[in-house]
Amino acid sequence: MRLADFIVSNIEPILMEWEVFARSIAPGAAMDALALRDHAPDILVATVQDMNSSQSATERSAKSRGKHGHHEGGGDGTAISGRVLNGASELHAVGRLGSGFDLMEVVSEYRALRASVLQLWRDSKPEPRECDVDDLTRFNESIDQSVAKAVSSFTKRVDQARDMYLAILSHDLRNPLNSIALSAESLRHLERSADALGCASQISTNAQVMSRMIGDLLDYTRTRLGAGMPVSPARMDLVILCRQLFDEYRTAHPTRVIRFQSGSEQIGQWDTDRLRQAISNLLGNAVQHSDENAAIDLELTGTASEVVVVVRNGGPPIPPGELSRIFEPLVRGAGAEHPRRNRPGSIGLGLYIAREVARSHGGRIDVTSSLKAGTAFTLHLPRHSRVKSGQAILDDKHVQTM
Repeated sequence: MRLADFIVSNIEPILMEWEVFARSIAPGAAMDALALRDHAPDILVATVQDMNSSQSATERSAKSRGKHGHHEGGGDGTAISGRVLNGASELHAVGRLGSGFDLMEVVSEYRALRASVLQLWRDSKPEPRECDVDDLTRFNESIDQSVAKAVSSFTKRVDQARDMYLAILSHDLRNPLNSIALSAESLRHLERSADALGCASQISTNAQVMSRMIGDLLDYTRTRLGAGMPVSPARMDLVILCRQLFDEYRTAHPTRVIRFQSGSEQIGQWDTDRLRQAISNLLGNAVQHSDENAAIDLELTGTASEVVVVVRNGGPPIPPGELSRIFEPLVRGAGAEHPRRNRPGSIGLGLYIAREVARSHGGRIDVTSSLKAGTAFTLHLPRHSRVKSGQAILDDKHVQTM
């Protein structure tokens, strides 16, 4: 059986091995089978189509130089199969980026796919044919084409995201910075202490806004580059922290109905500052995206092994299309029926950082949203945190184990 025919006849075994490998990569551990396979079936089918299409010497030379599907003429379907292959690889790369895979992990999937196909074909003990060398060459060309397109698509999307956040940062930092500069200048010309204190207060407030924005951006950069969210767990009572945050938000938003419910003390090993950041982000998100007259509830419960923090608010539900991507940093904004309102100091990273804080403690965060029950973010924290420290994206050990 020729290699292309073998792939068609064994797509399911090949996909099973793809799924097993993808699940072994950190972001894939929590994904279901459908998400793990993603566009892999399309990539395999397009690879077979590319292998079966006729190819002239000129077209082969063009492909060897990375000019896939751009040659002229040839109604043989080579250009069409190339476009299909490129499209599947592009979609796969974008999907993996959204799921938290880094570039090297995406490339490693193709390496594993190549190895799986060739090993399964070898294990089937095919009868030797003169065309085997050509089949292997065409197969490797197609995989190389897929890898090249995936890398191009992945890096292009990362560059777009970087440019977007730089634009957001430069725009959103400008207003508080101008306010600080004007207030500082005014202090030089004021004699009355009350006015001076007012300007000083304004400077302090805007400095805190800028500090929060820069801190969020640094946390985002650290986690996306593989360094992980740094945490220093110590014994603490989560009830005390939640009550402090409840009092702060109730004072800051006197017109809102904010309620707190908890039983006895909830003791565990956590990083106080990081949990303050995560829970504050969830409360800020509830204030920002709920109706003015909708109540916000902060609830704290616990079992022998974990503590659960729930932040719930009423108002319009999260649109279904956004619910599965609500924690992703590259998703910013909703449809016209559900506009986003950005609070001061927010650059759209609050929920992403809350998720990373949960993960860094060995926990997780879930979300449910409906018109009847409202929107609820549920933070699960093991009492004894299994701290997950990241590693550099180019670390030798990380590369070798992918």
